[in-house]
Amino acid sequence: MATRVTGPQQFVLALVCAVAVSTIYAIQPVLETAGAELGLPSESLGWLVAAGQIGYCAGLVLLVPLGDLLDRRRLIIGHLLLTAVGAGITAAAPNGVIAVVGLAVAGLFAVVVQVTVAYIAAVSPAGERGRNIGAVTSGVVIGILGVRVLAGALGDTLGWRVVYVVLALLCAVVAVATRLSLRADARQAGDRYARVLTSMVKLAVTDRLFLSRGLIAFFLFASFGTLWSGLALPLSAQPWGLGTTEIGLFGLAGLAGALGAAHAGRWADAGHAQAISGWSLTLLAASWLLIAQTEPTLWLLIAGIILLDCAVQAVHVSNQHLLTTAHPDRASSVIGAYMAFYSLGSALGAITTTWAYATWGWPASSLLGALYALAGLVVWALSRHGADLSHVGFETGKSR
Repeated sequence: MATRVTGPQQFVLALVCAVAVSTIYAIQPVLETAGAELGLPSESLGWLVAAGQIGYCAGLVLLVPLGDLLDRRRLIIGHLLLTAVGAGITAAAPNGVIAVVGLAVAGLFAVVVQVTVAYIAAVSPAGERGRNIGAVTSGVVIGILGVRVLAGALGDTLGWRVVYVVLALLCAVVAVATRLSLRADARQAGDRYARVLTSMVKLAVTDRLFLSRGLIAFFLFASFGTLWSGLALPLSAQPWGLGTTEIGLFGLAGLAGALGAAHAGRWADAGHAQAISGWSLTLLAASWLLIAQTEPTLWLLIAGIILLDCAVQAVHVSNQHLLTTAHPDRASSVIGAYMAFYSLGSALGAITTTWAYATWGWPASSLLGALYALAGLVVWALSRHGADLSHVGFETGKSR
C-alpha cells in the first residue's frame, strides 16, 4: 500500500543509488594507474571499463525482474552486500583478470539502483511518485559524477585500490541503513520468473510508450557518455595538461547541474512530463555549443556541463515517472528493460567519442554529442502525438 515516504527514507534510497553506481564508474579516473599496477597493456585497459557495464547489462535482464516477484527491501540489502563483495575482489586483485571479474560482479549487482527506483515508485502515493523518483534518482547522478572527484583524489594520494575498499565499506553500511529505515515490500504470489523475462521482450515490441521512452534514453545517454567518457582527453592535452585530481573536479560541475533538475519530478507529478522532455532535450543539444569551447577559457565548458547534466537528469526522471505510472504492477521489469537502453547508449557514447577525438579532435566529439541529443529530440517529437498521448491519463495521476 502506498504511504508517504519520509525524508530520511528518501536519503537512504538515494545513498543506495549513489554508492552502488559508483562501483561501475570509479575505475575511469584511475584507469591508467590501475592498469599499470595490474600489468595490463594499454590496448587492454578498456576491459576494466567494459567489465562493469557488461555485468550491469546482465543484471538488468536477469536480476531486476526479481523485484516484481520478491520483497524489494531484501533484494536491495542482498544486492548491496554482493556489490561490496565485487568491490572487495577488485581492491585485492593481484592481476587484471581478477580485477575484471571483481568489476563485473560489482556491476552485476549494482542494478540494485533499478530495484530501488521500483521500490520508491511502488510505495509512493500517485501524487508524490515523480517527486520521490526524482529525489532518489539524483543519487545516481551524484554517484556517477561524485565518484570521479573521490577516485581522482584518493588515486593520487592513497592509491586506486583504496577507492574500492571505501566503496565496499560504504555498500555494507548502506545495507544496514536500508534494513533499519525501510519497511518490507512483500510481493503477492504472481508471475513466474520466466514469464517476467518474456514480458520484458514483449514490452519492447508492443508498447509504444516504452519503445519511445527507451529510444529517447538511448540517445540521451549516448550524449551523456560522449561527454564523460571523452572529457579527460582534451583536458589532459595541451594547453591545459590537467592531472587526474583536477579532471575529477569537473564532476562538481555535473553535480550542480543534476541538483538543479531536482524539481523535474514535481513537474512530472503536475502532468508536465512531456513538456519537460522536449525542453530538456533542446537544452541538451544547445549545451554542446558551450562544451565544444575549451579555449581560451574553461568557463564555457563548465557552464555547458551544468546545462547538460541538468537536462539529462530531467529527461531521465520524466521517463521513469511515465513508465512506472503506466505499469505500476511490474515496475521492476519495466525499469530494468528501460535501463538496458541507458546502458547501450552509454556504451555507444563511450566508444564513438574516443574515435571522433582521435580522428578530428574535441569539436568532432562535441558535434557527435549534439547529434545524439537531436536524435532524442526527434524521437520525442515523433512520439508526442502517438504513443505518449495514449497514456496522458496516467501522466496526470488519473485513471483512464
